[in-house]
Amino acid sequence: MAKVSADQLGSESIGKLLVKQAVPASIGILVMSLNVLVDSIFVGNWIGSIAIAAINVVLPVSFFIAALGMSVGIGGSSIISRALGANNREKALKTFGNQIALTLLITIIMVILGLTYVDSIIPAFGGKGRIFDPAKVYYTIVLYGVPFLALCMMGNTVIRAEGKPKFAMIAMIIPSIGNLVMDYIFIYIFDWGMAGAAWATTIGYVLCFSYVLYFFISKNSELKIGWSHLKFHLPILKEIGSLGFVTLARQATTSIVYLLMNNILFGLGGEAMVAVYAIVGRMLMFALFPVFGVTQGFLPIAGFNYGAGKYQRVRESISTAIKYAAIMASVVFVGLMIFPAEIASLFLSSKEGISASELAMNAYVLEHTPMAMRLVFAATPIIALQLIGAAYFQAIGKATPALLLTLTRQGFFFIPLIIILPNYMGELGVWLSFPIADVLATIVTGYYLRKEMKKELS
Repeated sequence: MAKVSADQLGSESIGKLLVKQAVPASIGILVMSLNVLVDSIFVGNWIGSIAIAAINVVLPVSFFIAALGMSVGIGGSSIISRALGANNREKALKTFGNQIALTLLITIIMVILGLTYVDSIIPAFGGKGRIFDPAKVYYTIVLYGVPFLALCMMGNTVIRAEGKPKFAMIAMIIPSIGNLVMDYIFIYIFDWGMAGAAWATTIGYVLCFSYVLYFFISKNSELKIGWSHLKFHLPILKEIGSLGFVTLARQATTSIVYLLMNNILFGLGGEAMVAVYAIVGRMLMFALFPVFGVTQGFLPIAGFNYGAGKYQRVRESISTAIKYAAIMASVVFVGLMIFPAEIASLFLSSKEGISASELAMNAYVLEHTPMAMRLVFAATPIIALQLIGAAYFQAIGKATPALLLTLTRQGFFFIPLIIILPNYMGELGVWLSFPIADVLATIVTGYYLRKEMKKELS
């Protein structure tokens, strides 16, 4: 696969450059998403559907802590891309050093707090009834590996900012393959149950960290920092914080959505309804991988060219990214509308000798998942504008509009909708909240993106 240097971000044709950046990002996200998907299929078939619900309770907590690393990574990577575009290498080095120190400090504190309040956190996120015990087992083990995941997420964005998407792709593939191999050994062969699933995930995080560390100490990275770069620089921390807060706010909002959804759905249909959402949630992570890949590939291109003052290239990158992402989203939409029942059945155990309660739960999940999936993905073809629009403001260092547009879908529209609509429409109101929020957020993002392009990129 073609290698992209930082200088090429400002010279090569946008179409080719976006493909070079987006394809490795998409492959990496695909493998990582397949990991989550296949992991859930293994857990559902080898442990049971209650285990899928338990993992769904833990994910928003562990992902939020990991998102701290991603926030620092994306915030700092925006600075690094623009600094490299402006040929300010010392600022890029200081930024990277501060990213490492800040990620370590924040995630270790969060892990300590997460372990201290475990018995309160799990029920708050919907881990009630039969879900609590397996969720606690999974949560406790996985949390020890989350700092490694946070460093991986931070490092991965910096690798892309350097114009090295192939290495970023490999960094995402390694933990996914490792996790699936460990799943087979720990769950299927050793029969460790939820503890096996948790240890497989944690080992995957450590493998990812090992590769990212190798990249930065090898000749492949242009960012060779010294101990002095790890010292906090307040102006850089402020800029990382303001831009990274966009990603953190998005993940915090996602965690709040999981909290509300798990509790609302538990009230509507118990553990089985939480399992329905767990399957739909896995597809939200997996099915949109090409759209997210285009978005990730777009970020360093827009940031570098904006920093270099090449505004026509920025305009071209926006329109090209939206076009590519919209095509991908439409293909995903067609597949999900045609095969929702077949997808749902993959997650449910078909082994002999399962209990009557497990059989009843599987039947309920299989009955309710197809409608939920069709409604949740109903507005998928238009989300490209929403994602690329919000990413543009983050790439060029405009934190406030990036934050507001990022929060528009889930914070301003979706959360109020899932609080209000189920009171009148029950389960249907929950699933309808997804496409309504997508349509409203896309309209708002399109308006502000068009206004910004006329004002700043003419």
